[in-house]
Formats: sequence, C-alpha cells, structure tokens
Amino acid sequence: MSENLKSYFTKITPRPIIKTTNIPDPQWLAGFVSGEGCFDVNLKKSKTHKVGHQVILRISIKQHERDKNLMELITKYLNSGNIYRLDKRPMVSLTIVKYSDITNLIIPFFKKYPVLGIKQNDFSDWCKVAKLMNDGSHLTIEGLNLIRTIKEGMNKGRK
Repeated sequence: MSENLKSYFTKITPRPIIKTTNIPDPQWLAGFVSGEGCFDVNLKKSKTHKVGHQVILRISIKQHERDKNLMELITKYLNSGNIYRLDKRPMVSLTIVKYSDITNLIIPFFKKYPVLGIKQNDFSDWCKVAKLMNDGSHLTIEGLNLIRTIKEGMNKGRK
C-alpha cells in the first residue's frame, strides 16, 4: 500500500511475516492443503500423444511471496515440488506434477493424513484419474473422455 493509503488505516497493522522453521506435523500440512491447496487435472494438447492430449496431474499451493519460506519448507517436507513466482502478482506457487512423486509420495501422504471438506472430493477424483493413468486408460479416447468428465466435475465445476 502507498503511504497515503496507509494513513487512512492507522489502526490496522499489516500481517507479519511468519518465520516458521519447520512443518509442525503431517496433520498440520493436510489442514493447510485443505484450505490453500488445489488438486487438478490438466489436459494439454499434444501432437506426440496418440489421443491428442497429455494428461497431467497437479497439486499446487499458492501464497503471497512473503510466505516463500513456508513453501520451501513444504517442498522439503514432502521431498517434492518446485516453487514458481507468479507473473503480475506478488505470489508464489508450490507445484508438483511429477507423476512418480504424485503416485509414490503425495497420494499415499494424503490417504494417511486426509484433506478435509470439499477438498476431499477433489482429492478423491484426482486419485481416480491417477488410477486410470496407472491402468493406461488415458491412452485411449474412452479413457480420455472419462478423465475429461471427472476433471469437469472437480474444483469450481463441482455441483
């Protein structure tokens, strides 16, 4: 905020930078992801894939750039992920797309320490897509269409 704008809000203090040095426990992380994370499926057009699309599973957590340290701690805790600075906004995104990390680390972690609320439905659908991919269904038109249907019902598409 500009100094002029701050002068109108003299009784409000800015949010302090959180200087966390560790992730307290796995349930804390599951709760954090319940509120701040996103499980999604990306269907990327591809000339090298027989069905014309590549299926990419992704988990992401976006936070203000002042919390980059927290994103680094989560990356280290999960032993996976990359942190990107978002263009045009003062934000960072922790993103995991590596399929082997998703199937070997992320899915087992959140099955043991579940996300809560509506996010659990998105995680469940995300796992369905992972299973379809593991079975090779994403390499067929029928499987791709099923994945597309699941994707359309996730996150903002959920009714």
